Amino acid sequence: MELPTPGKKLVRRELVRVLTPGTLLENNFLSEKQNNYLAAVTKKGKSYGLALVDISTGEFKVTQIDGSKADNILLSELSRLPVSECLLPSENPDRREDINNTIWKDLIPENVTVTWFTEIAFNPKSAEKKLLEHFKVNSLEGFGINNSPLLVGVAGAILSYVEKTQMKALSQFNSLSTYRITDFLVIDNIAKRNLELFSTSRDNLFQGSLLSILDQTKTAMGGRLLRSWLLNPLLDKNMINKRLDVVEELCNKNMLRMDLREYLGNIRDIERLASRIAIGMANAREMVALSSSINTLPLISNILEKYNSNISHVLKNIPQNLIELGDKISKTLVENPPQIITDGGLVKDGISKDLDDLRALLYDDKSWLTELEQKERERTGIKNLKISFSKAFGYFIEITNSNKHLAPNDYIRKQTLVNAERFITPELKERENAILTAEDKIKDLEYNIYCKLRDETSTFTEILQSIAYEIARLDVLSNLSDVSVNNKYIRPVLTDTDEIIVEEGRHPVIEQIIPAGQFVSNSVELNTSNSVLMILTGPNMAGKSTFMRQLGLIIIMAQMGCFIPAKSAVISICDRIFTRVGAVDDLSTGQSTFMVEMNETANILNNATNKSFIILDEVGRGTSTYDGVSIAWAVSEYIANDIGAKTIFATHYHELNKLEEKINGVVNYQVAVQETQDRVIFLHKVIPGYADRSYGIEVARLAGLPNQVINKAKDIMGDIEKRSKIQASLLKKSIESGEIKTKVKSQLSLFEV
Repeated sequence: MELPTPGKKLVRRELVRVLTPGTLLENNFLSEKQNNYLAAVTKKGKSYGLALVDISTGEFKVTQIDGSKADNILLSELSRLPVSECLLPSENPDRREDINNTIWKDLIPENVTVTWFTEIAFNPKSAEKKLLEHFKVNSLEGFGINNSPLLVGVAGAILSYVEKTQMKALSQFNSLSTYRITDFLVIDNIAKRNLELFSTSRDNLFQGSLLSILDQTKTAMGGRLLRSWLLNPLLDKNMINKRLDVVEELCNKNMLRMDLREYLGNIRDIERLASRIAIGMANAREMVALSSSINTLPLISNILEKYNSNISHVLKNIPQNLIELGDKISKTLVENPPQIITDGGLVKDGISKDLDDLRALLYDDKSWLTELEQKERERTGIKNLKISFSKAFGYFIEITNSNKHLAPNDYIRKQTLVNAERFITPELKERENAILTAEDKIKDLEYNIYCKLRDETSTFTEILQSIAYEIARLDVLSNLSDVSVNNKYIRPVLTDTDEIIVEEGRHPVIEQIIPAGQFVSNSVELNTSNSVLMILTGPNMAGKSTFMRQLGLIIIMAQMGCFIPAKSAVISICDRIFTRVGAVDDLSTGQSTFMVEMNETANILNNATNKSFIILDEVGRGTSTYDGVSIAWAVSEYIANDIGAKTIFATHYHELNKLEEKINGVVNYQVAVQETQDRVIFLHKVIPGYADRSYGIEVARLAGLPNQVINKAKDIMGDIEKRSKIQASLLKKSIESGEIKTKVKSQLSLFEV
């Protein structure tokens, strides 16, 4: 808490911050384009209050989760958001109780650090007092939480924890917002992983994800907001169209957009800079970065005047006092200041007369040192004699060992090195005291000037946060326009009717990976009247998974306000996207592949609505064939008849193609192949109809299995098919003759042999 000085053995120390996963401010601990949320949860009855803050940006929001499915919704929300730490109420937080012995078991994701915090802080009365004091208001009505004790309690608790760990009230939290999970298209953690929104499902890599294609943002703030938009697509058609209107105009005005993007590239992370300044942690380089960003704002404002869309009223009207602040910072601080603000060298000449006078004295003293060095070289005849400085010994005269016999008698030996001797003189020592005293005074004066400037800047925190959000929004919209133009995306038509019609849709990621012009586009039409559920058959590697996922990605892109990869599209607003893809074990909970598959399927059937979109890539494959077909059939019937959710079901159970004849709304589609004499060519084209073969042996050949294995497999397959035809013929005769009773017949009617 104070600088060490000569003769002082101990300096005053205090605890100034407690570092926890959810309260980090250091840039080297944070991902530039991802939020770092601290969460807090409290419970009353079957309802939960959830608060989220990002201390590095000042974001502060709360939501309440109610209903019989609140447990699942809470877990889903904490899983899909970048939450690193979660506060839970405890009567004795120092006890660090095992979460498995509490009501919170299975509600908090394993990758989130649990911190037990005093239960008193969650009490609505004490929490309300904390919130009123912090925001300096008389009522919480303006925040929309005054009639919700759960939200008041959890908001007050998280604020108390932040103040406790930071040892001070944080001015970057100047607002509190509420949100409803039902205001957004829900993408749970399973769908986020299977659709590879932020990383690949196999290797967990950023490259190959949808975000890697969409994110060409120029600012860190824009990168974080784009990630949020991708994770939380909108449900309000009017709000989506407002975004699309801006994207369209930006697309149509190429030169202006390019100029705008260039200026955005000069904007630093104002959001996090404002927080670091508010808490008193910003160094001079960060202040200079803020100044440079503020000075760029008028250039952006001038460009926005040339657009018809009201892209940003805030950025068109930059406050004059903010412009003056940016000018003041740039005039006060040097362009490239040192990292440590107590080392001096921060402030330009002409800012303080006292500082200028001290610098003049110091310059004279250092000129005297240069003159002394030259004079001593002449006096001693030692050409390589030099005067240097170290923090341990101050100023000294250094002479190499080969010349130390020439040292005058008035030199006082100070230190012996391997190759040299160091000396001082009374005259040098006296001047050293004057120089060091002047340097200390200069550093103190510069530090005080800097702190005063930083404190003044902190009063602009709220304005800077508002500007930061508008810059982020502008960055995202111009980024989506850039991506749309470069990748030949089109504007989707959003509708409230229950239909999805995509003409020549493309997978936004895969089309960028394979050589240009080789991606095969596909069209699709789903609606609740005659094609609610598509049964998709065809061989592996033919493109079924790509086709299904690309529709899921197109829906998400459309509802987040982005153009889409297609020739044309009509998209009905979806409330949730579900995926059941692949086969994996969950060894940590002891669940088999099939159990994981059934859990995910159950989640879909219990939570989907007729506004949802479902991707099923194999259901029932983790058990025996008859069990699997039966489950797949029943699931398909339930979705088509009871839920009505628009669904694509890719399967190798060709028996499911019979559903088209039995259930209105079920349609059969297949991925086309071309068979030659000795191989199969995958055309990657989805067409009406169904496949009666899976071509698994051909896929095995492509994978490189030995020819001996392939040929043997073909022989066995031929034998099995021959036997199956004979058994099917006999079974059919038995049924027709009445030898097989009704009970057996009803079981076999599923396959209609």
